[in-house]
Amino acid sequence: MKEVDIRPTAIFNEYLHLAKIDTKEYFASALRSDISCPACDSLGKHTFDKNDFAYCLCEKCQTLFVSPRPEAEAFNDYYTNSPSSKYWATTFYKETAEARRQFIWEPKAQLISEVLDKYRSTQHQVIDIGGGYGIFAEEMQKIFSEKVIIVEPAPHLADVCRKKGFIVIEKFLEDMVATDVPNGSKTFVSFELFEHLHDPEKFLQNLLTLMNSGDIFIFTTLSSTGLDIQVLWENSPSVSPPHHLNFFNPDSVGILLEKSGYDLLEVSTPGKLDIDILSNNGDKVKDQFWKTFLQKAGDDCKQKWQSMITQSGWSSHMMVVCKKK
Repeated sequence: MKEVDIRPTAIFNEYLHLAKIDTKEYFASALRSDISCPACDSLGKHTFDKNDFAYCLCEKCQTLFVSPRPEAEAFNDYYTNSPSSKYWATTFYKETAEARRQFIWEPKAQLISEVLDKYRSTQHQVIDIGGGYGIFAEEMQKIFSEKVIIVEPAPHLADVCRKKGFIVIEKFLEDMVATDVPNGSKTFVSFELFEHLHDPEKFLQNLLTLMNSGDIFIFTTLSSTGLDIQVLWENSPSVSPPHHLNFFNPDSVGILLEKSGYDLLEVSTPGKLDIDILSNNGDKVKDQFWKTFLQKAGDDCKQKWQSMITQSGWSSHMMVVCKKK
C-alpha cells in the first residue's frame, strides 16, 4: 500500500486547501483556553504554530497537543457545517471508497475480528463511533452476523449509512446516554477519531457510562513518537489543525486510560506508511540521515525498515485495546 492509494494527491490537497479557508471562518473569533497535557496533566511547552493553532509538547510523556484550544462549540460547528467537512464526507469518501475498502477496511475488519477472538468469549454488539461512510461496518458484517450500530454526528454521513441499512445514532459520543445503546455485551470501535477530540478524557468518561464491566473499546489514532511525525514535525501532513489536536503515544495513552477508568490490554503500531510518507515529503526532511536514506535506499530496504518500525512500536499509526474495569 502507498499513501496515494488512499489519499489521492489532487483530492487530498483540495481538502487541505478548503480546510485552511474554513479554519479562518470557524475559529478566528473562537474563545481559546490554555490546557494542560491531556494525558498526564503536566504543563506543556510551546513547540510550534501551524495554521494559527499553537502546539505544545509535554516534556514528561511526549504528548503533542493544541493549546490554547478553541472552545468545543467551534469544532462542533466546523464538523457539522463547514465546506471542507462536507467535501471530505462527499467527494473524498466517494472517490476513495473502494480503494480504502481494499487497503484499509477489509484488513482492519479482519484485524479487529482477531482481536475480539482474543479478548471476547461471548456474543456482543459492535458499535462503530464515527462510522463515516459505513465501509468498515459493511466489512465487519461479512464476518459477524449481527448488524453493526453506527454513531455518526455528521448529517450527510449519517444519511449515507442509513441508506445502507444500518442503525445510526446521529449524535456526538459525548452527548449519548445509556438508553441509546443495547443493554448487553458490547465492543466499541473508533478509527482515526481520537486525535480529533476536543476533550479526550470527557469522551472516555462518557463512553464508560455506555459500557458494562468487561466491555471492550478498540481505537486507532496517531502517535506523537511515530517515525514520520518525529522527522517531519511541524511539516508533517498529519499535523493538520483544526482536525488533529491530540497526538498521544504508546506510553502516554496508557496514562490517560488508567486515570479515565480503563484497563489497557494492548498497544501496537500496525502502520504501513511511515517511510512512504517521508518519501512523499522528502523536500521537508531536514535530518541528514533520513535525507540520504530516502535518496539511496531501495524499495526492499525501505520495506524492511517499515516492518521494523511497525513491529517495534515506532509507527505513527497506533492501535489501542482497552476495557472497562
